[in-house]
Amino acid sequence: MGALIDRIAFLAPGWRDVVEVLIVAVVIYRILLVFVGTRAIQMLLGFFSLVLVYVVSRILGLTLIEYLLTTLFNFGVIAALIVFQPELRSALASLGQNRVFRGFSRMQVREVVEEITEAVEDLSRGKVGAIVAIEREIGLGEYLETGTPLQARVSAPLLQNIFTPYSLLHDGAAIVRGDEIIAAGVILPLTQFPVTDRTLGTRHRAALGLSEETDALVIVVSEETGIVSVAHRGRLQRGVNPADLQHILEAGELPGGANGAASAVAAGGSPAP
Repeated sequence: MGALIDRIAFLAPGWRDVVEVLIVAVVIYRILLVFVGTRAIQMLLGFFSLVLVYVVSRILGLTLIEYLLTTLFNFGVIAALIVFQPELRSALASLGQNRVFRGFSRMQVREVVEEITEAVEDLSRGKVGAIVAIEREIGLGEYLETGTPLQARVSAPLLQNIFTPYSLLHDGAAIVRGDEIIAAGVILPLTQFPVTDRTLGTRHRAALGLSEETDALVIVVSEETGIVSVAHRGRLQRGVNPADLQHILEAGELPGGANGAASAVAAGGSPAP
């Protein structure tokens, strides 16, 4: 019994340990905010499971398991850099980034939201396909190379012209940063999760793909039906009306829960987080 107590003595916390635990907890929380809604979250859960096994093996004196896991962790750092490369890139890009519209006056926010809402409503009425990505905390700079750079103030007529059928920029996405359209015709990554809803086309899959890798709000107008959808954090809400769209843009996120007209379906057939 005394030997077991000696083995777990390192777990007795002091004030420095409490401070360290709090700092680490905050860091892990911020990392999870970046990873949530992406395929990396499942890998992180697997990693934490291995850490739990390591702690248990150290307490119980299972030296072989402890040695194998220690070796795995030593080489696992390099593997993690490779596996989590997209998420790490997004996390680094988010440093110094502010929320969309942060620093603007409430009047400026309202003007931008109204212009986007008006454009989307007109595009939906004419069944003109469109995809608009609104940058938030995580920068979208890495995607700009695939499109045409713009530095134009957000306006409903400009967004409608960008997505005019048969134009050069029609098939790509427009990216909005603050009160400016910074690029158009941008190619976005497709979702890596299987989507069971066969009615979702390339635009919807691209919107989901970007929302899985970043915290952007992505608006999609279906070319076939004119239905408006919004993707965020791996979820897709369909059948969004102008009033709901304005509320979502002002709030910067979808309404809580998976109860909407529809939601994205992740691997295994369960709703995406």
